[in-house]
Amino acid sequence: MKKSNFLEGTVIATLAIIITKIMGMLYVIPFYSLVGEKGSELYAYAYNIYIIFLDISTAGIPIAMSKIIKEYSTLNMQDAKVRAYKIGKKIINIISIIIFLILFIFAEFIASFIIGDLQGGNSISDVAFVIRFVSFAILVVPILSISRGYLQGHNIINVSSISQIIEQIVRILIMLGGSFLALKVFNLSIKTTIGIAVFGACAGGIVAIFYVLNKISKNKEILGLKKNYKKDSITNKEIVKKIIYYAIPFIIIAIAASINNFADMVMILNTLDFLKMDASKVEFATTAITTWSPKISMIINSIAIGMTTSLIPTIVGAYAKKDYKEVNNKFNKAIELILVTSIPMCIGISLLSDGIWTIFYGTNKTGSMILSVQIFVSLFFNIYTITNSTLQGLNKFKTVYLSAILGFTTNIICNIPFMILFNYLGLPPYIGAIISTATGYFVSIIISFMKLKKDHKLKYTEIFKTLKDILIPTVCMIVIVEILKSFLKVSLASKISCTFYVGIISIIGGLTYLFVAYKTKLLERVIGKNYLQKIIKKLTCHKVSNN
Repeated sequence: MKKSNFLEGTVIATLAIIITKIMGMLYVIPFYSLVGEKGSELYAYAYNIYIIFLDISTAGIPIAMSKIIKEYSTLNMQDAKVRAYKIGKKIINIISIIIFLILFIFAEFIASFIIGDLQGGNSISDVAFVIRFVSFAILVVPILSISRGYLQGHNIINVSSISQIIEQIVRILIMLGGSFLALKVFNLSIKTTIGIAVFGACAGGIVAIFYVLNKISKNKEILGLKKNYKKDSITNKEIVKKIIYYAIPFIIIAIAASINNFADMVMILNTLDFLKMDASKVEFATTAITTWSPKISMIINSIAIGMTTSLIPTIVGAYAKKDYKEVNNKFNKAIELILVTSIPMCIGISLLSDGIWTIFYGTNKTGSMILSVQIFVSLFFNIYTITNSTLQGLNKFKTVYLSAILGFTTNIICNIPFMILFNYLGLPPYIGAIISTATGYFVSIIISFMKLKKDHKLKYTEIFKTLKDILIPTVCMIVIVEILKSFLKVSLASKISCTFYVGIISIIGGLTYLFVAYKTKLLERVIGKNYLQKIIKKLTCHKVSNN
């Protein structure tokens, strides 16, 4: 079992995130085609509930475990380290069992709360059935996360990252294979099919935990689990307090985010029903906004998630030395990279939303319209993620709580009024819900930016300069994309036709953006001349350099 240094660990963790996100994005193409709109809506209800309760049961504790193990290992408190792992497992087991029982016993109550009085779509009993199936994953996945945290505390990143990929592969195999057999071979109901699909989360967790525990068992010597150490002065009560103290910031944010997502789903569904939309359209729009459109956004979101892996330690290091100039530079650079990568991707996906939605889910004007607007929420999410991570690195936990809670509260307050307003203006009301989410993120970002400027004198001149410089390459890309769209013919009834259409325009549009950004020195300023030269040399097999 190999320990990783910081750089290697960052690369491994980031690659694992990107791989699992890409798999999570691609599996929906065959799955959605297989189970159809009604089945996908039923899946979305169960999966969203699962994510909420999974966040509650695991949020912060694995990270807390990682920090505690690292701390006790550094202080050579081997007994306290092992006891912390055992105590963490007991805590997570108790939480998991309680949440499993809540989900299993009160499934019908939760289902009725989600659907309300909606008639003509999925029934309360159907939703309750799949919630019970997915609840079994809560017994497995949290204990898996604790074991990952223990390994990460020993700088063993590869096992944790590989287990994430294994978990995702098994989950997808069960989802697709189980759904196919249930529907096409055994002719089971759509309710049973989705029950099998959501059980994939449990199956993936079981296989991954066997892999992780097997690795831990074979490396007890390295992990300090083989010896009986002399008891340290640290008491079990102190360990529990430390776990709670380290976990609280992450728990608060995760629960706030989960409540926000759940509230979104319930309010969109019930408000659209109140506005007298057809039940099938209500369910489709709700699940498209809360589940299916975000699946396509994953690849953009992974940019920020991967970036924070290396950003937080860098910010912490600069903060420890009171080098606020370096904090400012790193923060500005992270935001600039987000803008340079996310803006063209969001605009490109928005312009090609018809074809992209068809590739993933089949032709649907409502779905493509939702995607064309919601993809920009990913840009706000990425900026929010970077600012949030910077605040945590600077120990500004109160601001983290304040910005998160006020942002989510803004979304909840604006959700229903925005939908009613859009409906009054003759616009699709569900777009109002998307604008509400973006507004919530915007409020959080502004609060964070103001606090960073006030407390650490951060300046955002470079960020505004980058925003201005992005304008020319972005406009050039839009013009090329629109010209290609007018010349290239596509059949939205054919996924193959849409794949070629989207692929050709994406490549040419993307290359246009990169070429203009390179010629205007935008890439050189943001990425750095030396690093840009290395990239160019690698891409051209050392035949071209950045002169």
